[in-house]
Amino acid sequence: MENKIRCTWCEKDDLYRHYHDTEWGNPVYDDAKLFEFLVLETFQAGLSWYTILKKRENFKKAFADFDYKTVAVFDDYEVEKLMKDTGIIRNRLKIQGTIANAIAFIKVQEEFGSFSNYIWNFTGGKPIDNQPKTLADVPATTPLSDTISKDLKKRGFKFVGSTVVYAHMQATGMVNDHVEDCWKRK
Repeated sequence: MENKIRCTWCEKDDLYRHYHDTEWGNPVYDDAKLFEFLVLETFQAGLSWYTILKKRENFKKAFADFDYKTVAVFDDYEVEKLMKDTGIIRNRLKIQGTIANAIAFIKVQEEFGSFSNYIWNFTGGKPIDNQPKTLADVPATTPLSDTISKDLKKRGFKFVGSTVVYAHMQATGMVNDHVEDCWKRK
């Protein structure tokens, strides 16, 4: 890829750079895409994002193209099938948590019209621009991610601690944490 100044976390390889350049921090208002990131962030808990990114296509296949309506009706058979899928992270609690999240996701849609309406309401519908100078200025959690995490848990979501929620906020552009000299900030 061309020589652009980027956030240093993504300079591992072209997969990471491509993700940074084309997705990370771009505002996402589409429920299907928001669910996809929720699934990926759920599995990322305790692991590196790079590990999840490398397995993203496998997760897409395993979780019905991230179709939350299909995932919401997964049963024990699908759980056992996923536990044998070497292309994903085979963690029973995370698999079951993803199913619970699909069910909770649909309930939020019913209450708010869309998951997007619900989640973006926390920021007034616009990204929060943190304007970090360096990676050291980027937090792992914020009081807002704490609030969203508590609300999601209250609504039945699993694996949505404040760190996971903040990573979801970054990935879906609810916050702009591109560092000062990153080309995406400009």
